Amino acid sequence: MNNTKLLDTVKALSCLVEQAGLNEAQLLERAVPLIAALVAEDDWLPAELATPHPQYYQQHLLYGDPQDRFSLVSFVWGPGQTTPIHDHTVWGIIGMLRGAEVNEPFRLTGQGVEPDGPAHTLQAGEVACVSPSLGDVHRVSNAHDDQVSVSVHLYGGNIGRITRSVYDADTGAQKAFVSGYSNTMVPNLWVSQA
Repeated sequence: MNNTKLLDTVKALSCLVEQAGLNEAQLLERAVPLIAALVAEDDWLPAELATPHPQYYQQHLLYGDPQDRFSLVSFVWGPGQTTPIHDHTVWGIIGMLRGAEVNEPFRLTGQGVEPDGPAHTLQAGEVACVSPSLGDVHRVSNAHDDQVSVSVHLYGGNIGRITRSVYDADTGAQKAFVSGYSNTMVPNLWVSQA
C-alpha cells in the first residue's frame, strides 16, 4: 500500500488552488495530470473506501479542503449500479482507478433534459472533466455487470455539501439534493510508512 500517494496529491492540489489568478481552464489543465498520476497505479486506496454497497454506489470523502476550495472523493460502483441524471455546479475531474464507468452526457432544454452526444466509457487510468462551462449534466454507471469499478473525483468545492440537482429522465423534472458522503471518517493521510 502506497501511503504517501494520496497525501502527495492533496499537497499538490492545495498548492495549486492557492495560486492567484488561475481561471477554470488553467486550473483544470494543471490538475488533470495530478489526478492522472493518482489513478495510474491502483496501490493506495484503503479497502474500506473501495468496498461496494449491494444496492447503491458509494461516495467516500478522501479529503476535504478546510476552506471548501476542493474535495477528493472515491466513487465505488457495484455491478450494474448507476446514478440518476445530475449536475455538479462546480468543475470536476474524474479519474478511473479500476474497472470502467459509462458517462452519458445530457443538456438542459426548455422541456427538461435530452441526450447531448454519445455515451463515453472511461477506462482504468483515463481522466475526464466536467463543469458548467464544459458540460455538467450526466448519468454515470458501472460499465460492468459482474465486477466493482472505482473512480476518483476531484471537485472545485466540497461536493458533499453543495446543493445540486437531479433530473427525471422522462419528464425533465428537477429536484434539489445534497449528496453527503458514505463514510463517516476520512483516511489518515499521515499514517506511518514503517
